[in-house]
Amino acid sequence: MEQSMNNQELATDIAKRAATAARTIATLSTADKNAALQKMADAIRGNTTSILEANAKDLASGREQGLDDAMMDRLTLDESRIEDMAKAIEEIIALPDPVGQSYLLEERPNGMRIDKTRIPLGVICMIYEARPNVTADAGALCFKSGNAAILRCGKEAIGTSKVIAEAMHGALEACGINKDVLTVVPTPDRNLMAELLVQKDHIDLVIPRGGEGLIHYVSDNSKIPVIQHYKGVCHLYVDKDADLDKALALLLNGKTQRTGVCNALEGLLVHSEVAEKFLPMAAKSLAEKQVKIHACEQSMGYFDGAIAIADQDFGQEYLALELAVRTVKDYEHAVEHLHQFSSGHTDVICTENEATARRFIADIDSAVTMWNTSSRFSDGGQLGLGAEIGISTSKLHAYGPMGLESLTTEKFVVTGNGQIRE
Repeated sequence: MEQSMNNQELATDIAKRAATAARTIATLSTADKNAALQKMADAIRGNTTSILEANAKDLASGREQGLDDAMMDRLTLDESRIEDMAKAIEEIIALPDPVGQSYLLEERPNGMRIDKTRIPLGVICMIYEARPNVTADAGALCFKSGNAAILRCGKEAIGTSKVIAEAMHGALEACGINKDVLTVVPTPDRNLMAELLVQKDHIDLVIPRGGEGLIHYVSDNSKIPVIQHYKGVCHLYVDKDADLDKALALLLNGKTQRTGVCNALEGLLVHSEVAEKFLPMAAKSLAEKQVKIHACEQSMGYFDGAIAIADQDFGQEYLALELAVRTVKDYEHAVEHLHQFSSGHTDVICTENEATARRFIADIDSAVTMWNTSSRFSDGGQLGLGAEIGISTSKLHAYGPMGLESLTTEKFVVTGNGQIRE
């Protein structure tokens, strides 16, 4: 049937089916949702071989396309990463169900009771590139929060994502649940994506997660509200009152533990009063990790083979063993730099001065603002949300890692006894 439809017809069909399915799961009990999620986790484990076979084909295609190392790392699955996908679903099972949570807002003088109750958003269209694990994470998160998910992945991961979705569909059908609550768009055709972006009568929210070009395209062309998951230009600021050994550990973990992810460090700011001590330490350790340095004029001399960087060229997302380094005159200079070049994802201060740290937390409005801890913890699972659908850099309606609660909204419930307005 899909083959006989044009893109407009196919997009409308996918969206309508998802909207119908969303209504059927909005009132499912938590126990029923958790039972289905456990079957999904089991199905993913049980289909490890077929998932790996599909992934091998996607990886071979990626190599032919010349995908960079960061993209290939995101695309790659192995038995450990597949097990992590299953465990992430089980972590979602353990989380409180936000749907139906209610609280008293007010009792009016006329006797009316005003409550607010959490409800699903409806249909969420997730658009992403080379991360097949997002298929499981996003599908499970949307399902537990009572939403239908339309998942449009890029051509890099389409084969793997389809096999993951087929496993999850089997689990849904075994529970008697409409499999249209989870749809992987069958083709990465951009024209089909464009048609999905105008299905405002059936889709409630679009979440793009990927490169800068994808984010801009979706934001510019969608007639549906968009929550942007923009690039992660994350910084570490080493204050004059920092513990330098602690700062070095944060730097190395943030930059080199895994480079092709949005919570990896891309910028290092060092207070001028500690630059002479800290930068040689950083230079030695970063050289051992073969990190390419882009340095300001004041920092250049500490690094062998550093590339000079102009002031306007800070703010790059390298997603590789590369780092921009700047010596700042003082705290105010660091804040000024972050206001200009941070992407609003995650920024870290290393300092033993609590007053300075509290000031930094107030001055920097990034979605995740950290004091003396690695940027690599800027992740839904690490912050106790279970799997995340992504990290929002939009301030409406969610900001930072988006877990279950971020995929719901609140409605007013008004209870009376025949009151009429005079």
